[in-house]
Amino acid sequence: MARSPAVARLAVDVIGFCLAHARLVVIAGLALGVLCGAFAALNFKLNSNIDALLPSNVEWRKNELAFEAAFHRFNVIEAVVGAPTPELASLASSDLARNLADDKSRFQSASGPDIADFFRRRALFFLPVDALRQTAAGLVEGEPIIHDIAGDRTLRGLVAGLEDALLGLQSNRLKLDDFARPLDAFSQTLEDALAGRPASFSWRDLAAGKPSAPADRRGYVEIRPILDFHSLQPGLAAETAIRDATAPIALSRQAQARLTGPVAIDDEQFGTIRENAFRNGAITVAAVVIILWLALRSVRLIGALVVNLIVGLAATAAWGLLAVGAFNVISIYFAVLFVGIGVDFAIQFSVRYREERHRIGDLPAALRSAGARVAMPLALASLATAAGFFSFLPTDYRGVSELGLIAGGGMLIAFVSSVTLLPALIKLLNPPGEPSELGYRSLAPVDDYLARRRVPIIVGTLAAIALASPLLLRLSFDDNPIDLQNPNHEAVATYLDLIQDPATGVAAVEALAPSLQQANADVEKFAHLPEVASVKTLSSFIPADQDAKLPIIRAAAGKLTDAFSPDDAAAAPSDAETIDALNEGASRLNLSAGQSQGSGASAMRRLSAAMTKVAQGSPELRMRVADALLTPLNLDLDDLHQSLEAEPVTLDNLPRELVDGWVASDGQARVSILPKADARDTRAMQVFARAVLAVDPAVTEGPVATLQAGDMIQHAFIVAGLCALVSIAALLWLFLRRLSDVALTLFPLALAGLLTMELMSAFGMPFNFANIIALPLLLGVGVAFKIYYIVAWREGATHLLQTPLTRAVVYSALTTAAAFGSLWFSSHPGTSSMGKLLALSLACTLAAAVLFQPILMGKPRTIQPSS
Repeated sequence: MARSPAVARLAVDVIGFCLAHARLVVIAGLALGVLCGAFAALNFKLNSNIDALLPSNVEWRKNELAFEAAFHRFNVIEAVVGAPTPELASLASSDLARNLADDKSRFQSASGPDIADFFRRRALFFLPVDALRQTAAGLVEGEPIIHDIAGDRTLRGLVAGLEDALLGLQSNRLKLDDFARPLDAFSQTLEDALAGRPASFSWRDLAAGKPSAPADRRGYVEIRPILDFHSLQPGLAAETAIRDATAPIALSRQAQARLTGPVAIDDEQFGTIRENAFRNGAITVAAVVIILWLALRSVRLIGALVVNLIVGLAATAAWGLLAVGAFNVISIYFAVLFVGIGVDFAIQFSVRYREERHRIGDLPAALRSAGARVAMPLALASLATAAGFFSFLPTDYRGVSELGLIAGGGMLIAFVSSVTLLPALIKLLNPPGEPSELGYRSLAPVDDYLARRRVPIIVGTLAAIALASPLLLRLSFDDNPIDLQNPNHEAVATYLDLIQDPATGVAAVEALAPSLQQANADVEKFAHLPEVASVKTLSSFIPADQDAKLPIIRAAAGKLTDAFSPDDAAAAPSDAETIDALNEGASRLNLSAGQSQGSGASAMRRLSAAMTKVAQGSPELRMRVADALLTPLNLDLDDLHQSLEAEPVTLDNLPRELVDGWVASDGQARVSILPKADARDTRAMQVFARAVLAVDPAVTEGPVATLQAGDMIQHAFIVAGLCALVSIAALLWLFLRRLSDVALTLFPLALAGLLTMELMSAFGMPFNFANIIALPLLLGVGVAFKIYYIVAWREGATHLLQTPLTRAVVYSALTTAAAFGSLWFSSHPGTSSMGKLLALSLACTLAAAVLFQPILMGKPRTIQPSS
């Protein structure tokens, strides 16, 4: 059939009514827009909880939610506190945790430093037996120095300890060069203070005989914030409070706190999108205005289209809130989809109106004629596009399912407004007539060439796409959500730092056992896997051989009892006494160096000079030096004293915070499985996840959660794609009643999809969690374009490349590209990847519709006289 008389007559009747009552229709439309806008504004809700996007009734999510219910790992901010020394990192972490724990309005808890303190003060139990014997012997041998320093924790006491150490030269137990490294470390601290630079010193580094590793200079505070899921950034208030609490600590402890964890990473992501929104919006508006001007050439016509679009958008927003209650971080993109496709319907009507205005001249008659001719393709395009979106409803991916529901309704709203409000607006605004025809006569040579070379072009196109089909085997889905983030932003950069350290457990997979006893038994079944580096339970925190270690520790403690006796503590010296001690120490160093050469002698002379300058400086200078040297000393001496007196580590005396992180209140216990491969290698993490899943399908978290979420989303889009194709094909059959015409509509669409994926593979562009959301839009735009051409062809139109239809399709595609192409320039990699895929796929869809579909269809069965 060339045309659906029923649809055409209905469209003419509706448009005739709207034209006869244009003022009433416009007033009603604007009132509806205002009411819907007010309803949307008053009832607007955004659920920014990422977990709400995923289903709760599939097995892998049940496992994930069961683990979350037991250990609450989702809504966490991890503050990674870095400082120049391990001691300052420990002190800064404790200060931050203490400050945050007092703020009950923003934080449920802040933990971590107490656990670190527990293990630091029982460190001797965690040494191997042989290493413990050596350490104990060293402590006993250094008892005089420890006694002097512990009994007089001032600069005077440090000088006395230094003089005790120099006695080792006289007994030939030490060589001059043995002093080089420790004395240079002291000198650097004093020189920094003298120069007004931040000064620090680590006694742990001194005892270890080497600089501390970066991981040793970090402290961790695990923070459970109170989140506001009605905000785009639920944890922003808590994160601001953490930074405020860190400011004074940064000055006193020379520390900085970097925030990471699920909450901080998500907030940072949405913050980046928000930052780019104004720039992208400005670029989009400017580009759309220019394109609409080129398409319509009338300010009044553009005004009518924009008002129609705003009313439709307000109605769709209200429909969305009525349908789902609250938008999620994916369904909020309904606005982008509505603008991208809704403007297409309006452009199709407006360009057809211009064509009829040029042909007829009379405005109302032109609008009626345009309505009669555009009703069939617009109705079919809107229904097919809506069917495509509604095909996401059965999927498990709730985020996209809700987007499909809202956007599908929006397509129907866009169609209704385009044949009711838009004609009424055009009549009232009364744009000037159209003196020139709208087609592309200049493309006649191209049109003729394509018609003459029809068969070779079709065969060549199909052959090229078929030859490129092996590229599809290389097309991948990047299921690593971190790849969608800006690696230079704090939360992600911190995460990438931590993931390089296996001890942090960032890449661990978790299993849930009914009891700690069962968890310990489960260790072996994972430990034998070649992909697994280690397996931990709460019992892993109990050191081995404690019965053998305890006598060694107690023997050393007995020899050092007097060193920590408060009765032996010396009275604090006066500033004058401190000066005398510094000068005396400087003289002893020079005397010990004598005329010797070498690193040890040079280090002694360097420290002697620095001590002399400190002695000659102000009392404030000496206080800064004392703070730099004595603050970490007090912490380390207290830790040493407690480690010598500590009882063996047992499950009963482990810190409550640690136990709660490994054994739930109902007795369920956590088994943490760490990968052997580099956690930054996505493919290796997939292999690791599948290996662990093969042993226990109930494992969750880490690479397993990423893998299963990726599989679910891919499955959701495959199911939705198949449902969309079936529903659209059925709809096309109902309207077109010819299988060949249905095939002529869908085949170019499928071809454009294949070409898009082949080019993605060639350009190294994988699908990911962000750009895969572009597929519903591509389906909607693609099927609409193909419908416009098949309907025109069935009506007898020829030389389609030269017609106003091509003008409408081209400018519609350009408008959509402008609306989404600006996403390409986002600094957020996920958003940028969406923009890239949209631009690529729109180009393929446009080429398939404008260049390939007309020659595929060939000559129409009946030819219009005007053609």
